[in-house]
Amino acid sequence: MHWFDKLERKFGNIAIRNLMMYIVALNGLVFLLTYVNPTYINTLTLVPDLIMKGEVWRLITYIFIPPAFSPIWIIFVLHFYYMVGMSLEHEWGSFKFNLYYFLGMLGTTILAFAFGTTGTPFYINLSLFLAFARIYPDYQLLLFFILPVKVKYLAIIDWIFIILTIVFGSFSSKLAAIISIINYFIFFGKDIIKRTKTNRQVYYNRKNFRDKLPKETTKHKCTICGITEKDDPNMEFRYCSKCNGYYEYCMEHLHNHEHIKNI
Repeated sequence: MHWFDKLERKFGNIAIRNLMMYIVALNGLVFLLTYVNPTYINTLTLVPDLIMKGEVWRLITYIFIPPAFSPIWIIFVLHFYYMVGMSLEHEWGSFKFNLYYFLGMLGTTILAFAFGTTGTPFYINLSLFLAFARIYPDYQLLLFFILPVKVKYLAIIDWIFIILTIVFGSFSSKLAAIISIINYFIFFGKDIIKRTKTNRQVYYNRKNFRDKLPKETTKHKCTICGITEKDDPNMEFRYCSKCNGYYEYCMEHLHNHEHIKNI
């Protein structure tokens, strides 16, 4: 039994059902409150120094900071993340989705405290999208509300961004990128390894099959003497109309052979 299942058997009853619905709703509420008081958002951010001074609510409230502040984009973005989160919960169940999300929060919190930086839900949302793209790769989005594109292609762009960050970014950026995908590999690592081994075996099987194929092929071959167009490029070949079946002969044996009759 997978260790996820063991945890679910013990703690599944404490999972928060429809977790993404609450997160999206509170994102929307914070978005509205920022129009009333633009400084309100400063009381929600993940700031390690302030948490150590007693503002422990920041360990949670930073995930309610909206990913966009445009009135048009916020509707699209929150609807999209609601759809992503609810789809993953439907696929995994409430407990596993909770575990995936909270692992992302844990990584973000550890990173913020390690470098004394302000934590954001950016990488948590990114890991949600990568998980969604892996499970539903052919789901289509309307990019800029016009161009249909499958999420697997957008996920490739995100992976390129993560890889470039790990290779060329600052040390803290490298660590942030790595931590952001830890929960992804915890959930999908086993399947990725298994699929990689399967694809490699398929590649070698195909290669072995191609290696066993004849290196040279011919279009024509005489049924009597076996000569081909490679043996004599000037030779002509014909099928015999009196033989039962498709039997081809060179010009020397076309009229000089015993006709084949199927009984």
